[in-house]
Amino acid sequence: MTGSSTLLRSATAIFALLSNVQAAPTFQLNNRAVAFDYNGNKVRGVNLGGWFVLEPWITPSIFQEWATSQTVVDEYTYTQTLGKSEAQSRLSSHWNSWITQDDFNAIAQAGLNHVRIPIGYWAVAPLDGDPYVQGQLEVLDQAINWARGAGLKIMLDLHGAPGSQNGFDNSGRYGPVQWLQGDTVSQTLTAIQNLANRYKDATDVVTAIELLNEPLGPALDLGGVQDYYNRGYQAVKAASSNFAVVFHDAFQDFQTYWAGFGNGDSEVMMDTHQYQIFSPDQVGRAPWEHVSEACALGPKLAQTNKWVVVGEWTGAQTDCAKWLNGLGKGARYDGTFPGSSWTGDCVGKYTGTVANLSPDDKNNLRSYIEAQLDAYEQHTGWIFWTWKTESAPEWHMKDLIAGGLFPQPLTSRQHPGQCG
Repeated sequence: MTGSSTLLRSATAIFALLSNVQAAPTFQLNNRAVAFDYNGNKVRGVNLGGWFVLEPWITPSIFQEWATSQTVVDEYTYTQTLGKSEAQSRLSSHWNSWITQDDFNAIAQAGLNHVRIPIGYWAVAPLDGDPYVQGQLEVLDQAINWARGAGLKIMLDLHGAPGSQNGFDNSGRYGPVQWLQGDTVSQTLTAIQNLANRYKDATDVVTAIELLNEPLGPALDLGGVQDYYNRGYQAVKAASSNFAVVFHDAFQDFQTYWAGFGNGDSEVMMDTHQYQIFSPDQVGRAPWEHVSEACALGPKLAQTNKWVVVGEWTGAQTDCAKWLNGLGKGARYDGTFPGSSWTGDCVGKYTGTVANLSPDDKNNLRSYIEAQLDAYEQHTGWIFWTWKTESAPEWHMKDLIAGGLFPQPLTSRQHPGQCG
């Protein structure tokens, strides 16, 4: 549904949410407004994917022992299979090594100003009976200080909701979409409130909280999604007026569908994710067609009546990366994904390094990345997915920078004027 926002909620509802929050760490901050000028400055950021929410394609080594049986495909089945003690041991090691202070410093040195950090509901509001383990928040607390030292801002992103908001492995649990059913909305509100309250005194760094990553609009009651956004906005703002509140477009048209939503509210931002690889038609496009599609988004973003960040995007023009479509699943590009046909081969892109990509792939990647930077900076800005992977070169920003495929400085162009 469209229509104007109805973000007024009773104080009773707010106090009910506040009654179930976790203790916050100690930070020093004087009262202030949102600590990043989203009107005057461009968001230039990167996601820290695969850190607090596992994704098999980002860290295939974590899932390799189940590559044959395919009985473990997400964080839910991972923790369920290992049990609490072993899962805690393995994941604690991962949380403390996958991203470090050195990464935050390197991100800042690359000219970026934001990191988007995905986290699951189970880290902030665990449910009885879930197999998930906790301990993420203590590492996230450290990351707040790393970001502060590096001069970076953080968008915290609730990446997984109870029941799964999209059925993707990156929601924590692959399978049916059961969010909005039963108590899942109130449980999600508890998670978002706990997150906001924990970091309400760190808004010099945590400038934005995203209410939910990628709710699958076509599989959900969009009225229910909008109602959750309304209530989530109030919950975050009740913790601190210094947060910007971010909502994902739920795979609806970001310019038209949401035009009337949230317009009377302060510091509202929409997040849209722009990939051109998840359908046979998209992977069948020529490199120049990918560039043209990206450029066409620029004016559309510029004409949108609220802040809009492209919160996920990639240099990839294929879905070749190992397990990108799910553990054990193939790619549309080379015809190994069910129902797809061959477009090209995945040599060097299934697994590999940026250095070993073909010259054509390198040129196409650089061109496509530049076009997206030019398009997305026509409005609020962008956050690339993702900072690092174990073996997916088209997605590995750290290595793309080192390999000269992601511009340095960010305004440098080898393919100027692509977007006119």
